[in-house]
Parts: sequence; C-alpha cells; structure tokens
Amino acid sequence: MAQVHTSLPQAAAQAPAGAAGEANVIAAYKSELAEARAALFARYERGEPVAELVGRWSREIDRLVAAAWQRFLPESEAAAVVAVGGYGRSELHPSSDIDLLILVGDDAAERLAEVIGSLVIFLWDIGLEIGHSVRTVDDCRFEAADDITVVTNLLEARLIDGDAVLFERMRHAVGPDSIWPSEAFFAAKRAEQRKRRHKYGDTAYNLEPNIKENPGGLRDIQMIAWVAKRHFGAESLHQLVDEGFLTESEYLALREGQALLWRIRFALHRLTGRREDRLLFDYQRTLADELGFTDLGDNLAVEQFMQQYYRAVMELNRLNEMLMQLFQEAILLHDQIGPPEPINKRFQVRSGYLEVTHPQVFARSPFALLEIFLVLQQHPDLQGVRASTIRLIREHRHRIDDDFREDVRARSLFMEILRQPQGVTAALRRMNSYGVLAAYVPAFANIVGRMQYDLFHVYTVDEHTLRLLRNLRRFTIPEHNGEFPLCSAIAQRIPKLELLYLAGLFHDIAKGRGGDHSVLGAREAWDFCQLHYLSEYDSRLVAWLVEHHLLMSMTAQRKDISDPLVVQTFAEQVTDANRLDYLYLLTIADSRATNPKRWNSWKNALLRDLYQATRRALLRGLDNPQAQDDLIEQKQREAMRLLAYEGIDADACRDLWSRFGLDFFTPSSPEEIAWQTQRILATDPTELPLVVIRPLASRGCTEVFLFSRDEKNLFVRITALLDQRALNIMDARITTTDDGYAVNAFQVLGPDHRPIDQGTDTDELRELLLAALRRSDAERPLVNRRLPRQHRHFSVETRVSFAEDPRNRRTMMRLTTLDRPGLLAEIGAVFEACDIRLQSAKIATVGAEVDDVFFISTQDGAPITSEQTLTCLRQHIHDQLEGNADGRS
Repeated sequence: MAQVHTSLPQAAAQAPAGAAGEANVIAAYKSELAEARAALFARYERGEPVAELVGRWSREIDRLVAAAWQRFLPESEAAAVVAVGGYGRSELHPSSDIDLLILVGDDAAERLAEVIGSLVIFLWDIGLEIGHSVRTVDDCRFEAADDITVVTNLLEARLIDGDAVLFERMRHAVGPDSIWPSEAFFAAKRAEQRKRRHKYGDTAYNLEPNIKENPGGLRDIQMIAWVAKRHFGAESLHQLVDEGFLTESEYLALREGQALLWRIRFALHRLTGRREDRLLFDYQRTLADELGFTDLGDNLAVEQFMQQYYRAVMELNRLNEMLMQLFQEAILLHDQIGPPEPINKRFQVRSGYLEVTHPQVFARSPFALLEIFLVLQQHPDLQGVRASTIRLIREHRHRIDDDFREDVRARSLFMEILRQPQGVTAALRRMNSYGVLAAYVPAFANIVGRMQYDLFHVYTVDEHTLRLLRNLRRFTIPEHNGEFPLCSAIAQRIPKLELLYLAGLFHDIAKGRGGDHSVLGAREAWDFCQLHYLSEYDSRLVAWLVEHHLLMSMTAQRKDISDPLVVQTFAEQVTDANRLDYLYLLTIADSRATNPKRWNSWKNALLRDLYQATRRALLRGLDNPQAQDDLIEQKQREAMRLLAYEGIDADACRDLWSRFGLDFFTPSSPEEIAWQTQRILATDPTELPLVVIRPLASRGCTEVFLFSRDEKNLFVRITALLDQRALNIMDARITTTDDGYAVNAFQVLGPDHRPIDQGTDTDELRELLLAALRRSDAERPLVNRRLPRQHRHFSVETRVSFAEDPRNRRTMMRLTTLDRPGLLAEIGAVFEACDIRLQSAKIATVGAEVDDVFFISTQDGAPITSEQTLTCLRQHIHDQLEGNADGRS
C-alpha cells in the first residue's frame, strides 16, 4: 500500500468519517488548504520559479488527497487514488483541474460506491475542485482503447495512495503493448493537433490568445512529451536530447518557452482566482505590470509583454513542427527514408521532402538559405522541408549578415522568389517561420510578434503582413476570380506583381518605431528596392504605395466620395491609372487582413465606388474636372429615363424634385434616385409615414428608407431604435424638403456585419419604425445594450473638429470617441438641442474607436460660421459623451 506522508492536524487526520465533529474536520482541511495557497503565493511574490511552485502545489494537493483517502478507505481495500492529466505530471497551477482516477478492483466497485461518493463530496467540501472517474482496470483498458484522450490522460497517471499492484496492472493494461501502439498513438495525436489548431484559426497571433490551446501553446509542448513517453518511454523532455531528436540548445528553448507560459498561466490563475487560460484584455495590462514591463514612449508595456509572448510561442511552434516531422520519420516511416533524388549540387528530394545534399551546404554556400525557398516554389509537389534541414537553417541563420545581404546572388534570389508564378505566400510564410525573413530584412525583425493594443488590428504586424500578401496572391489565381472579380481583373493587367508584393511587405514595417510609420516605411522600401536593382521608377512606385497605403481607405471612409471635388482631389494625389490599380489592390488586401470579421460588402462597395469614380476622373483628365451641377444633371436625366420605363409621369417627378435640395441628388446613384422617387410618388400623403426596407446589393448593405413629416427628434428616435436592434449604421442621408418633409435613408448592416435577411426581422423592424414615427410625442427608445467587455479596457479621448465646406454650403464635423451603444442617438440629441441640421453622416468604427464624419448646417441650410456656435456644439458633445461613459443611453 503506497502512502503519502501527511502532517494535517491530528483531529483532522484521525477523526472517523462519520463523527459528530465532521464540520470541524472540514474546517481544518479548509484552513490547511488556505494556508498552503497563501504560502504558495508568497513564494511567487518572492520570485521563486514557477516550475518549482507547480511541483510544490502538486505535492500539497497530494498530501490533502492522501489524508482524505486514508480517512475513508481501509488500507486493505483493493483500491487506489491516482492523479491523471496535468496533475499526474505534477504540473498543477493554483486553479488547475485536479483530475483523479479512483481505481477499484473488479469485485470492489459496487461495495465501495457509497464510501467513494462520500470521499468525493468531502474533497469538494474542503475546497478542492476535482474531476474524477471511478473505473476498474478493465474499464480503463476498454475506454482508453476507444478514446485517444482517455489513453493520453492515463499515460500520465501517478499513484497518490492505495493499492500499488492494482495501479501497475492498470499501467500495463493501457500501455503500448496492449492498446494504441506508438504508430497509432502518434497518428491520432497528430490529427488531434491539426484539428485543435484549425479551431484556433491556425495562428497563435490572436488578440486574446489561449496560452494552453493556441498553436505554440502549452498543449504543443505536452504533445511532444506525450509522443516521447509513448514511443521512447521518456520520463522527461531532456531524454529527447539523448535520443538525438533535440539539441541541447533546442531543449533549452523549449524549457524557456514553457517557463514563460507557466509564469503567465500561474499569474492568470492567481489574478482571476479560477482556471483561466485566455489572455484576455481584462488581464493583459495587469500582467504586463506584474512581469516588470514599463511604457517606453510609443511602445506600451502591454505591447512589449505581448510581443515577448508571441515571439515565444512562435519559437515553440517552430520546434513543434520540426519535432513532429522527426517523430513522423522515426515512428511512422521507421526511419526507412527513400533514396535521394538530386535537384542541384545543394539540394535533393527524399520521400517527398526537400533536404540539403550535405550538412555543410549552408556553411559553404550561405546564399542557399534563400535558394531553398525558391526550390520549394519551383517544385510544388514537395511536401515540405525535412526536419534535419530545418534544424540546419536555424543553426545557420547567423550567416545572414551585411555581407550576405550585399551578395548579388542573395538579392537576385529574393526577387526571384517574389516573381514566381506560384508559392509566393507559402515561401514568405515559411521564411518567417524559420526566422530567415527577419534576418534578411532586418526591419522586419522589429514587427515579428508586435501587437497593437486595440480591437481593430486582430493580428500581430508580421502575421497581418503575411495575410495581406496572401490576399494579394489570391487576386492572381484564376480559381479565386469569383471572390473579387474587379480585383482579379485588375491583377491581370498589373505589369509587375513583385512591386505590389514589396509594397505589401513594407507597408507596416516601421510600426512601433515612433513617428509616421508610412513615411518611415517608405524610406525602408526605397532603400530595399535600390539595393535590389529596381529601376528608379519602380522604386518610387513601391515607396509611394507604402507612404500612401492608407490614403484610399481614409478617403472612402472619412470623405463624401459622391462630391466630385473629393474625387478630383484624390485623383490628383494618385496622378495616374497605374498607381490607382496598385493602390486599390493593396487597400483591399490590407483591409481584409486587418480584421476579417470587420470586412464586409459595404466597405468593398465603398472602395469600388471610389476606384471607379477616380478612374473616370483620370480618363477625363486632371485638368478637366467634372462640375457638380453637370453631375447632378446627368443623374437626373438617367433617373428620369429609368422612371419612364415604369410609367412615371415626368412632370410629377420634376414637381417633386423641385421641393428637394441638391443634397438629395449628390450622394445617390440614378438608380437610387429613381427608386426613392417612385416610392414617394406612389404613396398618398394620408398614408404617411412611409418605411421601406430593402437589400441594396450595389452597396453591399440593407437600406432603411423613410419619408414622413419632419419632426423634432426624428433622427434621434430612428437611430436609437436601429441601435436597439443591434444594427450597424454605415451611412445616413438626411434631406428635408422645402415644404417640411423628411427623406431619411440609412444604410445598415446586421450584428454580424452582413446585410439583414429579408423576412420576419425586416417586417418587425418596419412596424417598430412606423409606430415610432406615428407618435411625435414618443420619447427616444432606451438603448439598453451594454458596452462590450473588450471596449472597457480602452480609453479613447473624445475629440471634435470642424472644417469648412462652403462649396456645398455645409460644415464637416469629425468625431473621434469610444464606440458605444446609442452613440448616434446621443449625437443627434445634441444637434437637436443646438438647433443644428444634419445632412448626412459617414460612420467608421476602428476597433473600439469610432471616427465618424457628420455634414451639418444651420436650419436654413447655411454653413456654420459662428465660432461661438461651434464651441458650444463641441462642449455639448463632450459633456454628453463623457458624462455617459458606461455605454448606456
């Protein structure tokens, strides 16, 4: 009978299970547990390594469990209490699951059921959150044979107390000689790992990563240990060094990565008081401070902390990939690798994997550190790089120095990689994974693992860059032509795709350095292009694209692109159609790679409209801008032609249009003008208000169109109701006729950032809007949605600025503030209070921050020129928003 020494109070250790003093016994155990936890945290605060603390905590729990076991189970019983899972490895964090297997003899299960039930209740009563199973040896073998997770759990079984012979029988029954031989075990665990990684987006670079389950997380280290134990009988990772699977330096890298993740996990458990493996925004700043990081200028402490984390998991990911391939060769292929098939003097293929012809290849020919990626592109049938060669790449990365970068062979190879018709994205991603990209482009090293502490950029800068390049490549692949037809068509006529890829590679390369990253990145791009023998024209194009990579998205989101002057100004900045093509593709790829969940058909339509309007302006000639009056006249003629097909009387149209100002026609297409005109003319004034909800395919959204008598608080009531339904208002157009009617058109997306499905939802929304419009005395609906959890961790200063737009007889107001439910309704209420007329609004949300533009005027349609009025308006908005910071209105 195995025994764990206990030192609990004598009353607790010796009192019988059913004694009247049971409450005192539970209190004694609870006190012991609390004291042990306090001592554990005190050691942590004194800086004791977490590796020692998790072992110490495991022993403390062993002591409590063993003492409880001895109180309930007679020593003579054929039963044992066994630690499994992480607890079995003696890797117990403060709030980790305490997984127990209660092993019983074949004839003891029924007899001991009641006493085991009492034991489990007792363990919970004293404060241990256990997970347990009660099984015989046959049960263990049967369930383990059927489930890879069960056999994995039992692989790490460790006897705490009870029948040691029974325990050894169980170990043998679930061993590789009985079930799950190492080949089957490895194949199943590899499949399990792929499934898990896919669940987490196949990237470790999430804003709120799971330090256990994400690629490169603790589970990947455990994966290595499980395979090593099952196949080699290894009791520690260091035995892989003895087996020749790890070098000493790689073993140390594994241990260092595990130590960092353990420290973070321990701190998370201590901070939250529960089992928490997600590195949420709620904890990142606190942990950064606890781990000793401090703000350094533009580089926040939390960003430094997260960069250290991301770089650590990236290295762990590399090691995991290499070891899994080595294991595959040793376990599945039994080291029976096929004969080499030569490619050139430096590389050969063996069993579908690329390898060097000699271990000294990279020492003798350093340029081969780039050549290997070109060879992979030129042989797409290859499955990858052999693990032994990956190791050699890692060991020779230091050879990529200034002399290497000045070698014409290296420069030519890098550009040749970008010019290949296939495999560009895979090559660059593999180069980043092996650390070659950061070595060859030193500026890139700064952005590896660099995060931006906001909700808009959901990937680290290097991961975002690689995703952008992937998006660019998809535009050139015929089977993806249906995704973005316009982009694919443009990509066909791009003269030099490698220039586009270089712009993508460098567009964010200067982030985190302070200053304007676009300007700094443009200088880096220019120097790189010149060093790689690009012409001055090509170099200038790449540098211009890097410097202006945000120009198109900012113009589309913040300016009124229906205004010919806005399009003309943008066209003058772009200067020619070739630049416009490159910039458009870069902008689409960048937007999609920044936050895929925030990319939607609305943004796509907005950028497409700007591209097409600018292309027309460039074809017309920059010295021949289109006048706004001419544009409106063209729209009216086309709308009239469309209405004639529907049998609409031309005089009725002209009579209606005479009541509208120019702001009805300027932002709308002829099709939209015709449709809205037809709906208004078809509605009898006695049947107002009119509410129509329709899909707007050309804009990739849903339109909520309203025509009614103009009333006080109309905009406020409508926007509050839309917000209450969790609809995202992307654009708002507000027109008031000369005879007191309001024409409001809201372009919205659903909570999933997609157009609303027509049917019950739109019918219900229409009825709610009609009810709100029919009651002029109705109060603004309460927006009772709370501020999203993640938003609470960002402080966004409310900023209001004004710009004159005298040509359109209006003032442009730009608002930056924290995104929150009911925001537009609050702004509308301020406009009402200040007697301001809102003409239109462009809504842009960047993570937790909104960057909205409102086009406003006085009630008689004139620009707001009074500085006193503007100051009053700015103060009212600040008071309204800062005084309602909890996100409810």
